[in-house]
Amino acid sequence: MANAIFDVPKAINEPVLSYAPGSPEKQAVKDTITHLKSLELDVPMYINGQKVTTEDKVRIFPPHEIKHTLGYFNKGEAAHVHQAIDAALAAKSAWEDMPWQERAAIFLKAADLLAGPYRAKMNAATMLCQSKNVYQAEIDCVAELCDFFRFNVEFMTQIYMEQPESPAGIWNRLEHRPLEGFIFALTPFNFTSIAGNLPGAPALMGNTVIWKPAETQIYSAVVIMEIFEAAGLPPGVINLIYVDGPMAGDIIFSHPEFAGLHFTGSTKVFQHLWQTIGKNISHYNSYPRIVGETGGKDFVMVHASAEAKEVATALARGAFEFQGQKCSAASRAYIPQSLWGNVKEYLLADIASFKMGSPEDFTNFANAVIDERAFDKISGYIAQAKKDANVEVIAGGGYNKSEGYFIEPTVLLAEDPQYRTMCEEIFGPVLTIHVYEDDQYEEMLEILDKTSPYALTGAIFSRDRQAVVVATNKLRHAAGNFYINDKPTGAVVGQQPFGGARASGTNDKAGSILNLFRWVSPRTIKETFVPPTDYRYPFMAEE
Repeated sequence: MANAIFDVPKAINEPVLSYAPGSPEKQAVKDTITHLKSLELDVPMYINGQKVTTEDKVRIFPPHEIKHTLGYFNKGEAAHVHQAIDAALAAKSAWEDMPWQERAAIFLKAADLLAGPYRAKMNAATMLCQSKNVYQAEIDCVAELCDFFRFNVEFMTQIYMEQPESPAGIWNRLEHRPLEGFIFALTPFNFTSIAGNLPGAPALMGNTVIWKPAETQIYSAVVIMEIFEAAGLPPGVINLIYVDGPMAGDIIFSHPEFAGLHFTGSTKVFQHLWQTIGKNISHYNSYPRIVGETGGKDFVMVHASAEAKEVATALARGAFEFQGQKCSAASRAYIPQSLWGNVKEYLLADIASFKMGSPEDFTNFANAVIDERAFDKISGYIAQAKKDANVEVIAGGGYNKSEGYFIEPTVLLAEDPQYRTMCEEIFGPVLTIHVYEDDQYEEMLEILDKTSPYALTGAIFSRDRQAVVVATNKLRHAAGNFYINDKPTGAVVGQQPFGGARASGTNDKAGSILNLFRWVSPRTIKETFVPPTDYRYPFMAEE
């Protein structure tokens, strides 16, 4: 048994590689993509450390090349959900009893494995099945996921080190127990890093987890499991299953040992899950923790003092990187009349220079949207905008799904700041702009704040500091991540903890110590060294 108090390695953000021409990392990713495309993988579930296959095989293919088969995942049934729960509960005692530094070592090793021997494979998998260009993949599935693992270890040690004061004769101690029961992690398609952190953060704190990823992210999810195994994660701590969501929910949310939900996805689904948990609250052994990050209708507010070129660049990147499939993507912008001419010129020139196609061609800026359902929803908004009065398509507007789910980066100009694409989450490469009179800046801030139910990210562009102060105050509750003279995307672990409120989620800030507090249950311990031997107090005596 160790008798030392250990310092963990200082967490630093993983460097983002350039993938410049001739770089070894670029060639490694290209070679790995070629290798993976030469295979048809049989992708198993992971239950209690065992690779589980079924007779129900579901085809996996790139969104940008729908005729190519990368493999098949093994779809599970109700029995597999029960097996995963049993495995998580069976593994729980040994895992929570494992010394904290051993849990830390597993996740630190996972980060180094990801940054080293698994880097090309993780990038290639994310590029192929989530249609991310190499830079968008690198900042997500490698750099950010490494950061989650390393910074979470640092945050965990901070939590454990915080201790109460002890007066003479008493030793007060505070420990942070894992939750009683198991955690359900429900993860999205758009960020591989989120898919790794949602089960990983509770597990680091001593919890055991059932992990259900989005079907369109399974191809990279299984690489995360390979890394966890290589890092020494014990069987049953994280159990990866591919099952229908409603069926999994019926089983998990009715189980008395359900202890918490870690979720990223749609607002509608999250609200339904919360309602289900509430209805079952009397059946649980404890009150489950509910942590969720959902949608956004993220804004860029521009003051007349802003630089037009800076605004245009922020919109081009913020709205169209990864096809706008980020919870934080710039989806609506408010631009003063005096700047609109120049912003429009710069923005349309940028969009005209975009190349769109497969991420396997590294010269492409834009790639495919994730699946046919997303394609139909996004293209439906564009088709309707073409019919509606007082809305103009000023860039893009085309779409085609014959070879892949491709939608052109599209800019709409709306006369009405309450037009539906200014209000509703689209989750695709569609930016709607409203142009306002310069002297209506503060009125437009009021409209912006009340336009959408979401409050995830937003940005203000201004060289006038008083205008920044006014926006920061008036939009206090409009965004959990607020940016000044920057695009509203690209939060970095340890620097800008991510999360929003209102309809955007519980704002528990992934990438910070705040999130880890949600996965522990504190216990205070008071030890008295010399206990009293007389029940009487001094006040009871008479003169």
